[in-house]
Amino acid sequence: MSTGLLALLDDVAAIAKVAAASLDDVALQAGKAGAKAAGVVIDDAAVTPRYVVGFDANRELPIIGRIALGSLRNKFLVLLPAALLLSAFAPWLITPLLVLGGIYLCFEGSEKVAEWIRPHAPEAVADAPPVDAVHLENERVAGAIKTDFILSAEIMAIALATMPQSNIWTQAAVLALVGLVITVGVYGVVALIVKADDVGAAMVRRGISAGAILVRGMPVVLKVLSVVGTAAMIWVGGGIILHGMEEFGLGWLPHLFHDIAAGAGRAVGGATLEWIVNAALAGVVGLAVGFAVMPVLGRLLHK
Repeated sequence: MSTGLLALLDDVAAIAKVAAASLDDVALQAGKAGAKAAGVVIDDAAVTPRYVVGFDANRELPIIGRIALGSLRNKFLVLLPAALLLSAFAPWLITPLLVLGGIYLCFEGSEKVAEWIRPHAPEAVADAPPVDAVHLENERVAGAIKTDFILSAEIMAIALATMPQSNIWTQAAVLALVGLVITVGVYGVVALIVKADDVGAAMVRRGISAGAILVRGMPVVLKVLSVVGTAAMIWVGGGIILHGMEEFGLGWLPHLFHDIAAGAGRAVGGATLEWIVNAALAGVVGLAVGFAVMPVLGRLLHK
C-alpha cells in the first residue's frame, strides 16, 4: 500500500512539474507576443476614448464596460477559434484577411479626416432630426467593437506569428492569455483616462489645487487622443497593407519605404526618426487607400 501510494505521489509530482513548466512556457510566449503587439495595443488605447466623448459622465464607464465585453467576445468567441483553425488548415488565408482588415481601418480613419476637412454645414446640422441618446450610445458602442475587432485580429495574428511551433492547446492558452491581459490593460487605462476629470473635480472639492489641472486639462487630452486614435487607425491600416504587399510578392514599395526611413535614421543617427518616418509613410499609404475605398465602403456600410 505505502509503495503504491509513494509511486502515485511521484507521478503526481512529475505531472505537476510538467504542468508548471507548461504554464511558464505559456506565460513566456504570451509576454513575447504582447511585447510584439505593443504598437497595436497603444493604438487600441488611443482609439477607444473618442467613442465616449460627448456622453454624460455617468454613462462613460458603462460604455467602456460594454466595449470591453464586446472586445472579449471578439477575441474568445471569434478570433481565437478562427486563428487556431486558420493556423491548422489554411495559414495562407491569414494575410489576405488581415489586409482586408487594414483596408477597413484606413477607411474608418480617412472618413474621420474627411469630416475634419469638410465638416457638415451648420444649417444641415441644425435641420438634422434629434438623435435618441440610447440609439447614439448603441451606435457608438457597435462602431467601437467593430474597430476593436480589426485591432484584436492584428494582435492575435502577431501573437500567433511570434509563437514557436507548438501544439494547439499551447497556442490556445497563449492567445487566450494575451487577449485577456491586453483587454483588461487597454480598457482599464481607457477608464482611467475618461474619468480623470471626475477625479480632478473631487480633488477640487476637497481643497486639493492640483485637481484643477486635471479638470482643465482632460478635455484637451481627450481631443488629442481623438486625433491620435484616428492617426493610429490610418497608420496601422497602412502598415498592414504594406506587410501584405511583401507577402504577395509586391515588396518594392515596402522596401523603398524601409530604405528611406533607414537613410533618415542614419543621417540623424537615431532609431526614433527611422520609426517616425516609417509610421508617416505607412500613414500616407493608409490615407490614400482610405480615400480610394471611401465611396464604395461608405455606400456598403451606409455611412
